[in-house]
Amino acid sequence: MDYETARRFLINMTNGNNPDTFLGRLQQGEPPIPGQVTSILLSLKVLFAALQGVEALDRELVHVLYQLASEGRQQFDRWRGAGVIWPPLLDQDLTRITYAVRSIRDVQLSTEE
Repeated sequence: MDYETARRFLINMTNGNNPDTFLGRLQQGEPPIPGQVTSILLSLKVLFAALQGVEALDRELVHVLYQLASEGRQQFDRWRGAGVIWPPLLDQDLTRITYAVRSIRDVQLSTEE
């Protein structure tokens, strides 16, 4: 997977208008489709490697990363509070997504210094 493919995949997974995207399913109280989280984590790994030494991220990518790290967790917690039983590893998967996004952010912060 190359940078552009990974970037486009993450943008597509945060499209709330499509009910089969990662965030679309979480917003409906539905678990991700098998393989979505693995593909998201792989895409984040590709971005991390490709963004080494890059001084700035484009606005759309920053928004997508924010949505993955923040909105996914918010939807998970919202529906868990409403009694939805999530797959056992989804909580950990969301934590892994957040850590991957933070690692991209940390690289960007260290590049700015």
